[in-house]
Amino acid sequence: MVVKQINIEDYDYSLPNERIAQYPMEQRSRSKLLVYREGRIDSSLFQDLSNELPEGCALIFNNTKVIQARIPFQKDTGANIEIFCLEPQEPRDYVEAFQTHKEVTWQCMIGNAKKWKSGVLTKKLEVSQGKSCHLKAERKGKAGNAFLVSFTWDLPSLSFAEILDQSGIIPIPPYLNRKSEAIDEDRYQTVYSKIKGSVAAPTAGLHFTPEVLKDLTKKSIYSHEVTLHVGAGTFKPVKEVDARKHEMHTETLSVSLALLETLAHHTKPIVSVGTTSMRTLESLYWLAHKTKSQARQRLTDKDNQPVHLDQWEAYELSPELTRQEAFAFLAEQLKKKGSETFHARTQIMITPDYTFRVVDGLITNFHQPKSTLLLLVSAFIGDDWEKVYQFAMDNDFRFLSYGDSSILWPKKKGQP
Repeated sequence: MVVKQINIEDYDYSLPNERIAQYPMEQRSRSKLLVYREGRIDSSLFQDLSNELPEGCALIFNNTKVIQARIPFQKDTGANIEIFCLEPQEPRDYVEAFQTHKEVTWQCMIGNAKKWKSGVLTKKLEVSQGKSCHLKAERKGKAGNAFLVSFTWDLPSLSFAEILDQSGIIPIPPYLNRKSEAIDEDRYQTVYSKIKGSVAAPTAGLHFTPEVLKDLTKKSIYSHEVTLHVGAGTFKPVKEVDARKHEMHTETLSVSLALLETLAHHTKPIVSVGTTSMRTLESLYWLAHKTKSQARQRLTDKDNQPVHLDQWEAYELSPELTRQEAFAFLAEQLKKKGSETFHARTQIMITPDYTFRVVDGLITNFHQPKSTLLLLVSAFIGDDWEKVYQFAMDNDFRFLSYGDSSILWPKKKGQP
């Protein structure tokens, strides 16, 4: 399939600054909930989400946890340098990178990079019980548009995860136009976040509370978790007039064998909590096809790295499996490998030409104009995205990461 030209100007709308939520609501679940169901639009509260979901459906959450990825340094000259950790390079595995006690290398963005072209930056950290630690950072080259930065520290009892906790700052979205505050350390995380690795929150999940989750369970709505570490590329604007020329960012995903086996037998609707969960689920379908078409059916590439789904592969592969068959195939391959977790990397770009293979419903916030996330919403509900966003604007919904929520159910085939 050839992806048709996508004029990004067709996915623009006016978003006044005052409609961007600068801070979260006092109570997570008291946010508004826009309900789009087969062409109709209504308004509710997020705390009543269970009323909008069918019994027996599966909700898929992204349990990634935002790391304190921004590390400020100051050179001897007084110049301020900020290192923004994007993803681990050596070791490449997230768990290993966070657990190491010696040295790590990360792909990073560098604020004020012109002031730091060489040399070692040092930062003193005050650790508990009167102990201190010196963190050092050294530039090691580049990887694409990112810098490679090596971190070392002189207190081996600390892991790199603990180093980030001691030295880093939570990276709130750039469009908030403010510095991180104490409230963000708690509220820019979902209540179910577990696996460290993201530099941006899966914001559709910020509205959930233990009470909402408990209410879902009472109504036989099943919750399951995947992990996709959200990269800074999620905020990358589409600058090309033809959005097909936009280079989509790559993200790392992990899914348990138990979930693959569950979804292989699941026949009720699957609802994605957020665009990251959606990208994970849809990527799994195509990764199954990609792996099945390989002669040796390997879950890794020739360098033994996790299998990778390229930006446009979903439009090139033939959809020969049902979603249940796709999940069953991946589960079978995992068992042959003797592994409990499927790891992969995805660069999938979901555009209005895309046909969804897994997800039936989407819970998501309201996204920036001319963004890849708005293209995804358009792919899911068609041109009605304009009606949805206009309704949100007319009814005082709050926009972007700390804003209100929506649940979207696409029209059935043949429905006007």
